[in-house]
Amino acid sequence: MRYFDSNYQRLVYIEQKADPKYWDKLWDVKNFKKIVSSIRKISFVYSNTTKYLSKGAKILEGGCGKGQYVYALDNWGYDTYGIDYAKNTIEHINKHFPELQVICGDVRKLPYKKDFFDGYWSFGVIEHFYNGYDDILKEMKRVIKSNGFLFITFPHMSLLRKIKSKLGGYPLFDTQMGDDNFYQFALDYKRVVKDLEMYGFSLKKKKYLDGVKGLKDEILIGKKYLQKLYDARSFVLKVFKHSLGICLAPVTSHSILLVMELKDK
Repeated sequence: MRYFDSNYQRLVYIEQKADPKYWDKLWDVKNFKKIVSSIRKISFVYSNTTKYLSKGAKILEGGCGKGQYVYALDNWGYDTYGIDYAKNTIEHINKHFPELQVICGDVRKLPYKKDFFDGYWSFGVIEHFYNGYDDILKEMKRVIKSNGFLFITFPHMSLLRKIKSKLGGYPLFDTQMGDDNFYQFALDYKRVVKDLEMYGFSLKKKKYLDGVKGLKDEILIGKKYLQKLYDARSFVLKVFKHSLGICLAPVTSHSILLVMELKDK
């Protein structure tokens, strides 16, 4: 269930609490090794990383999950590290990919030295913390070098979601609901940028992502057909979904990528 938080102009997803047990269960899959090694150079991760960072650069993925991006970045020639608080998942990674520098830990208390990394990737992490992401941003600033880069994605308030909220399409959020079943926020990206700027980061690029998902999650008419397209595995339908997603993204994107450079240390 989604609620609109008018104080912060964001959506609040009340589903299942996104704690380490939840992620361990979600990521406990039979084809673990195949999924981890599935990322290819066509990924937006490759194009954005290589644009801003040279091969050999030290990169952290904070909240690395199953570790597929740690694996990919490592294979693309970067000195890559990963950290996540889902203990069982990290043990799976260490078992199947012992060469990867992946540990169990908390992105709010990173066990790395100051100015240790040239880059930091954060895929859908900050939105899962009910009490806010300030501690995560502090640690990002601490471990990233001056003139280093932060690549961060999160669900956001797309134009479609903003219109829907203005029209009363979501019930209003009441703080008395608490965080017992809190899953995530869909954040106002301008607020996130402003918060990051307070820590010395400057925006270099933004890119809207997941246009098809953002549309299917918000409409009723045609939802089942969009879901079938979203789940499609055939090459032709994947290409169509990708192309459609690009066209829809400025209006319906589910998430957004921000590339931020750390200037002020």
